[in-house]
Amino acid sequence: MAKPKLSYEESRRQNLEENRKKMAALNLPQLAQLAHPAPVELARPRTFEKHLVQVRRSTRVSNHSSPVYKEVFVERVRMPRMSYHSSWQKGLWNRTNASASGEARAAALHEAQKLESGLGSDNPTIVKTIIPSYISGGFFLCLKRQFCMENLPKGDEVMTLVDVDGNEYPTRYLAQRFGLSAGWKEFAFAHALVEGDALVFQLIRPTAFKVYIVRAKRSEGSSAG
Repeated sequence: MAKPKLSYEESRRQNLEENRKKMAALNLPQLAQLAHPAPVELARPRTFEKHLVQVRRSTRVSNHSSPVYKEVFVERVRMPRMSYHSSWQKGLWNRTNASASGEARAAALHEAQKLESGLGSDNPTIVKTIIPSYISGGFFLCLKRQFCMENLPKGDEVMTLVDVDGNEYPTRYLAQRFGLSAGWKEFAFAHALVEGDALVFQLIRPTAFKVYIVRAKRSEGSSAG
């Protein structure tokens, strides 16, 4: 006798049951779980233990103490600030524009040389006639090379200019250029120096000059100081 035809749902249920029994017989569920990948453990970052060790030093300096670097205050040379009044500026302008003749310049130089000879030979002296480049632009007074090499410091130094009234003016002596730079401008302005004036520099200390001024004659007269 033929078996009755099963419906689709019953046939499907029967097939699923048979497949389940076959899988149970072959132990497939346990094998499927074993096939899953094992969880990956995240590696911990390596930690390095810090140790304080003595720095290796060359045997040439190991016996010496380590250098110490610290700020050192260096006192700067402060140049006196001059206050210029309008009346003084006007007088200087008039003197500057009243050009001295060649004879007047020669006469001033001659008087300065006479003054120099009267100072004796105990202290080195030098005579300089003012030219435009000494009292304009960069205001640099060039001294004689030989005089500087024989009498002045070998390196840059602060040179003090002392006038006949005892007033002192610090200036910067540049050994490589054989002349006076910073501070010379203040001295020139304070004494209204103009072209043709003759100056006698007497070295009274290793870093100090006594300065005598002989004015070149102009229409307004002359003076020495």
